[in-house]
Amino acid sequence: MSTMTKRRRWSLLVTVGAGLLLITLDNSILYTALPTLTEDLQASSTQSLWIINAYPLVMAGLLLGSGTLGDRIGHTRMFVVGLVIFGLASLLAALAPSPEVLIGARAVLAVGAAAMMPATLALIRTYFTVERERNFAIAIWGSLSVVGAALGPILGGTLLENFWWGSVFLVNVPVVALALVATWLIRPANDPDPSKRWDAVSSILVMIGLVGTVVAIKEIGHAPPSVATIVVALLVAAIGFWLFVRRQRRLENPLLEFSIFLNPAFSAGVLAAACAMFAIGGIQLVTTQRFQQVVGFSPLEAGLLVAVIAVGSLPTALLGGAFLHRVGLLALITGGLAVATGGVVVTVVGFQSSFGVLVLGLLVTSAGLGAAMSVASTAIIGNVPVRRAGMAASLEEVSYEFGSLIAVSVLGSLLTAIYTASVVLPNGAPAAAGDGIAEALEAAQGDAAIIQAASTAFDSAYLVVMLVVAGVLAAAAVITGVLLRRYLPGTQSQLHSEH
Repeated sequence: MSTMTKRRRWSLLVTVGAGLLLITLDNSILYTALPTLTEDLQASSTQSLWIINAYPLVMAGLLLGSGTLGDRIGHTRMFVVGLVIFGLASLLAALAPSPEVLIGARAVLAVGAAAMMPATLALIRTYFTVERERNFAIAIWGSLSVVGAALGPILGGTLLENFWWGSVFLVNVPVVALALVATWLIRPANDPDPSKRWDAVSSILVMIGLVGTVVAIKEIGHAPPSVATIVVALLVAAIGFWLFVRRQRRLENPLLEFSIFLNPAFSAGVLAAACAMFAIGGIQLVTTQRFQQVVGFSPLEAGLLVAVIAVGSLPTALLGGAFLHRVGLLALITGGLAVATGGVVVTVVGFQSSFGVLVLGLLVTSAGLGAAMSVASTAIIGNVPVRRAGMAASLEEVSYEFGSLIAVSVLGSLLTAIYTASVVLPNGAPAAAGDGIAEALEAAQGDAAIIQAASTAFDSAYLVVMLVVAGVLAAAAVITGVLLRRYLPGTQSQLHSEH
């Protein structure tokens, strides 16, 4: 069943890689498009954050269960269904007439992405039966996340230089079509396992918990916040997560067994993956907005700037995996997070003094994050029993999406909250200018005093957000240092035990 010629195997890798690249691109492609899109659709600051957030939120909710659904109906079928949903949702997003429709389209995009993502890895594991080949194929699969994060802002910027904002979604359609044709030509077998049980209820409960959390975070960022909304949202989140935990403990085959978090290397890997994506997503989101709206960069220029974060992480990501057996998890995960913390501090110094120092800071940050991310997957997948490998793979993907989701929710809301609290507008300025930098630039109608006031407030907010990112990375470095204190050079990094 899993036999396939070498050419077909590598063709399959290219095909599933194209699907994975689409998934990761759609996480970051909107960062450069957001100011243009917000202006054209007349979206509020809250709507803008939901346009970005709907995608990782729905995906994080669905990923835990989609791997099991793939086992049940067959991973090839899941991949094809995911591609079709993704293509149709891309068309809807490109032609969206309002922010509400675009938010809905982004949620449907996430359904397609959640169907595809576990299938891409499962098909590689099925058809690459030679260990060395499989390891190389999985390394390529893993590096596509970094490539997607790098290409997203650049591709978004390039398309906006030449076309309207909908082109950032329309570009997905031909890639989907080619991937569908390639899958039909390669014809990987579909091996359904009807004995596997898919628990849709658990996925819905996770989604309820996540939506409640995000709504509460966004409302806290409002000026003034609605206490009633915050209380209701937190209550909904608490109920959703409590019911999810309760259900997992009662199920014979739960989506998540909490006992796997007792392994310190596993927990450190999950924390490192989530915090690395929190930092990458947060820095890219606020930096693209700052340099477009305050400095006047074009979308492409802003995209090239933040691509430094992803590009700088590639060398250390590749080297980290190669030298793990020599240096151990502690040096790469904790050391990488510590270096990234220092890099964010350098970025903050550069922000206030020199553009060159800012770029250097971004490069140092990305080098540290690359080292941590390179072995986070190994720490996660390698420290669970074989029977829980699928669960671990799903958790790995969820931790990355959760990191992106929290970055946009928390840092996006914090950026708006600090702006509205600190902006000092000149007398007679429109009230809308106090809501956000995009609203201020539109309301200013070229008034230099309003633009200056808005820019000063946004820079203050940017500074605080970057310091929060540094704080999170520093805390993650300390916690992982404690968890991995025994994972020194020469110690076993992967424990294939059944405990």
